[in-house]
Amino acid sequence: MAEETLSGLVLFNRGKVRDIYDLGDRLLLVATDRISAFDVILPTDIPDKGKILTALSVYWFDVMKDIVPHHLITTNVDEFPPTCRPHRAKLEGRTMLVKKSTPAPVECIVRGYLVGSGWKDYQQTGTLCGISLPVGLVEASRLEEPIFTPSTKAAVGAHDVNITFDQMSQKVGRKKAEKMRDATIAIYSRAREIAEKKGIIIADTKLEFGLEGDDIMLIDEVLTPDSSRFWPVDGYKPGKTPDSFDKQFVRDYLINLPWDMKSPPPALPPEIVRKTQEKYTEALRRLTSN
Repeated sequence: MAEETLSGLVLFNRGKVRDIYDLGDRLLLVATDRISAFDVILPTDIPDKGKILTALSVYWFDVMKDIVPHHLITTNVDEFPPTCRPHRAKLEGRTMLVKKSTPAPVECIVRGYLVGSGWKDYQQTGTLCGISLPVGLVEASRLEEPIFTPSTKAAVGAHDVNITFDQMSQKVGRKKAEKMRDATIAIYSRAREIAEKKGIIIADTKLEFGLEGDDIMLIDEVLTPDSSRFWPVDGYKPGKTPDSFDKQFVRDYLINLPWDMKSPPPALPPEIVRKTQEKYTEALRRLTSN
């Protein structure tokens, strides 16, 4: 799906990947095939990406439902309001009808391996977002205890900024902050164990929560290749970043181009599109297999 607005529906928000429609007391989340990198939306779609993200999120919502409530009502277009039916072909397989809530103004990030910005932070300071770590760790080292590192939730085109747990508590209140932190670590710990048995290491992930009074609700997407780092168990070796089943592949391609990551981004060549689609498809196949 390209950037378009579905007739007869009220567009509530257009994010980097999802289009959100307001249905009164509910929302319609449409996962497009858009892909972003470095907080910039790329001009090239990845075919079926939105369907893969939706299928994985639905799988994980069910797996985690005893840890924390989630916002998913249904993905069955027949159960959507009648105004959605004319768009069945565009909604099928990539759309979630969800409960409304107030999105928390923070991203809940949990890291189980030392990689990306966390590895850079450790190299410079010996800490991860201000949290002391043992000396002598190398890139992609497994962290014995997953570390919760919340961040701000920036607008499209801006960068998220890491914050402390106390700063998070000031934004949402201590009680809700503790609930979000504990749920994030519990979800990640369960997912890490499940995924490793299926040949995938989940190095880190980002979760979002909605607020309803003193309660929290898991929203948006869950443990997808867009919001997580997925590595194959085979070939994992501390000291280097492994190959991945996520959009790090696209980031690596872009890093090697003469692009400043601010001006209009370049189109992705067919080979990069095909390989990205294959990686996302393989992640879905492995994680949802019995």
